[in-house]
Amino acid sequence: MKQRKYVVILMFLLVCVSLLVMNPFKEDIWDSNFKLLKNEISSKNATNKKVNLTTFTPFEWDKVYSFDPYLSIEKIYEIIGYKWDNISETVSEGMNQIVFMKDGKVVCYLYGYPESNKFGIFFEGTNSVDNVKLYIQKITKFLM
Repeated sequence: MKQRKYVVILMFLLVCVSLLVMNPFKEDIWDSNFKLLKNEISSKNATNKKVNLTTFTPFEWDKVYSFDPYLSIEKIYEIIGYKWDNISETVSEGMNQIVFMKDGKVVCYLYGYPESNKFGIFFEGTNSVDNVKLYIQKITKFLM
């Protein structure tokens, strides 16, 4: 009976330690970076000015994709090269669907209406390939 009690206590401790290590409540990197981006943009007050996007991104990235409305989730996954769990299809014109990548992984995801997010990123120019605009860090500009 005593041995069983120790096994139960040991199992409980293992579960607690694994929960601390894995932290199921930890925010995903793309959500954390979205909040950082939003805070950075709100603090710089650059409304309707053309600026370099790198001055507003407080995280590292090497590619950014801006997807046109109604593009399927499967096509987005195909374009960026892998699936991740937090993506939605845009449901109307005027929504932002922007994915920042670093070394082939998503590091920030901007989705929704600019009015709801309290900011929007709008790219100028066209490098459109199959409804996707790809901009490299050095040439990216946006209007808020």
